[in-house]
Amino acid sequence: MALNNTYDARLQQETALGAGVQILLLALIGTAIGMGPAGWLTGLAFAIATWAVLSRALHRSRLRSFGAANRVTLGRATLVGGVTALVADSFQSSPPVSLLVGLTAVALILDGVDGKVARRTGTSTPLGARFDMEVDAFLILVLSVYVSMQLGPWVLLIGGMRYVFVGAARVWPWLTAALPPSTARKTVAALQGVLLLLAGADLLPYAANFGVAALALGLLVWSFGRDVLWLYRTSRVEKAPARRQVRELVAS
Repeated sequence: MALNNTYDARLQQETALGAGVQILLLALIGTAIGMGPAGWLTGLAFAIATWAVLSRALHRSRLRSFGAANRVTLGRATLVGGVTALVADSFQSSPPVSLLVGLTAVALILDGVDGKVARRTGTSTPLGARFDMEVDAFLILVLSVYVSMQLGPWVLLIGGMRYVFVGAARVWPWLTAALPPSTARKTVAALQGVLLLLAGADLLPYAANFGVAALALGLLVWSFGRDVLWLYRTSRVEKAPARRQVRELVAS
């Protein structure tokens, strides 16, 4: 029991350090650009929420080591917190686009690093995969909020689609079944951040930015639609034997 408590304390120290680095990044950003109250409060809320949720998840998972891959993901989460603060601040004043693009670009690049580190070190865990996915999803949500201020609220569908899917799964449990591996799904997911970043960087004319965001939404609708259809058909096939047994029992 004492050994488990020691491991748990070390893991909590890792998450606390991550929260500290997040606050330090906010301080640097705030000092550099004169960030307003909205950015500060949103960034601090993100840091506290990340620390609390991750600490609880680590305690429940009983991991013996935080792992290099999770440290990379935690670093990405720190960058996402900075992006979140900048986007919140943009409701009051225009943030430096170069800073927002830089933080987002590094976060997207690191998205391909943590998985490779986990596989190379043999430290892949369900918690690490979930942590990585949640950081990705939240970054897409934040970017869609930022781009929606330029192109319209329809862009929010990109960031909200995954959360709608999670909510729907509470109503229709068959949506929680495991999906088969798919390169297409991974590619579409990776493209969302890249395309939203391109649209948000405002390097292209309005029509081109609109087309880039529309392409991201179209790809996402196709990917989610294909997966939902597969899950539905699989659930129907699995239920068919049970329905036949019920009919046979009634007939007898």
